[in-house]
Amino acid sequence: MLSSWTGLVKSGERGVGVVVSLSDDGGKAPSAEALTAIVADDLKAVNGVIVERMQSPVALIPQLASHVVAAGGKRLRPMLTLASARLCGYQGRRHLSLAACVEFIHTATLLHDDVVDESSLRRGRAAANEVWGNQASVLVGDFLFSRSFELMVEDGSLSVLAILSRASSVIAEGEVMQLTTTNDAETSETAYLEVIKGKTAQLFAAACRIGAVVADRPKVEEEALETFGMNLGIAFQLIDDMLDYSAKQADLGKTIGDDFRDGKVTLPVILAFRRGDDEERKFWRRTVEKLDQGDGDLDHAIWLMNRHHALTDTVERARHYGAIARDALGIFPESPVKRALIELIDFCIRRAY
Repeated sequence: MLSSWTGLVKSGERGVGVVVSLSDDGGKAPSAEALTAIVADDLKAVNGVIVERMQSPVALIPQLASHVVAAGGKRLRPMLTLASARLCGYQGRRHLSLAACVEFIHTATLLHDDVVDESSLRRGRAAANEVWGNQASVLVGDFLFSRSFELMVEDGSLSVLAILSRASSVIAEGEVMQLTTTNDAETSETAYLEVIKGKTAQLFAAACRIGAVVADRPKVEEEALETFGMNLGIAFQLIDDMLDYSAKQADLGKTIGDDFRDGKVTLPVILAFRRGDDEERKFWRRTVEKLDQGDGDLDHAIWLMNRHHALTDTVERARHYGAIARDALGIFPESPVKRALIELIDFCIRRAY
């Protein structure tokens, strides 16, 4: 099995910011529409499984769970499972319940994350913990994790169970690691990458790999899809972290600077801190480590990031990992689903613009 770091350039190595073109679409804006159209029927079936399996005689469970599930989102992770299975020529229906399983894992982590982060909003609406409280949110998150494991067991594949159970534990490790880097302005880029690999990219990787497993494809194809998902997930999270300091957030229905207010040390902060002078580092220690923030501090933080090209370089990093994700698909023959997955890489990165 390939290492989760397959194809990644370690922090500090020259060339990590080198940009290669991700598409040759002649200037057409990339989107997820092609992939959405390809998996539309399957995704409708997955949504049916999600609705069915989040039911419970305990009324609060489906009520709270549906609040999160209905909050929107593109169902990107289950779409990756569906598309990967199709890329591998799978004709059965196992991928439907497993895609629902992936979404349950993701939703459970969202519920837990909002409690840990004390979030009041999720995708522009009140977070579940804000409406029902922390205890209910944590317990319903546990319920959804349990449902996901029921679906894994029903599938009957030890390989699938190993991949998704491992992903669940790594996600938890990533979240705990993030707690250790919060309020630490001297966090290294290596440590940051370990966090986003765990909390975000691991589920992308697992969602893609199981598409090859259900299709009974060779290990090389499983590993290629895992590498694709891992690097796509890293690129996706890099752009998310950059967008927290971008006016583009308003277009996405999100507020600017949530990470800053919470003292989360993401790559834009890491780069601005390391490239700054002593006075600037004092600013970051006061605002991020001590959370001593006042009017104008967020604007000044963004100014410092722009001064040191921290935001643009974060996008460059994302483009680098996106290029690795594209290369990982090279062993698969040309097809509409392959082209749609390649366009998805560019779409995830172009969210920055």
